[in-house]
Amino acid sequence: MSNRTVRINELVQRELNGILRRRYQVESIAITITEVRVAPDLHDGKVRVAIVGDEAAVEKGMVWLRRKAPEIREELGRLITLKFLPKLVYSLDETTPRSARVLAMLDDLDKVSPVTPAAAPTPENPAPPAS
Repeated sequence: MSNRTVRINELVQRELNGILRRRYQVESIAITITEVRVAPDLHDGKVRVAIVGDEAAVEKGMVWLRRKAPEIREELGRLITLKFLPKLVYSLDETTPRSARVLAMLDDLDKVSPVTPAAAPTPENPAPPAS
């Protein structure tokens, strides 16, 4: 990915988040643009979105976002000047809920069998070699 494409991705992400915060404060309270990938020819782009809430709230947020996509794209065109304004496709970013589940599982494991400081390997007291 070229430096220009990286800068355009960051610019579009920043402006999309700004549009959601300024223009749609109530509707977009739980929506965050996590990643934007614009094609080098600037014709297409993929937008990854994280939405906080249960399954119904996530689905409702995605439906709302896809319905507002033409208005958001129009506003984006007013804010940034590019040769072509990419046609953006929105998709749900599953990494945030997945990482939250992993952290919750790690917390559960820690509650079941907490690591004591004496049992934790240190440079002075390394872990025994695996057989």
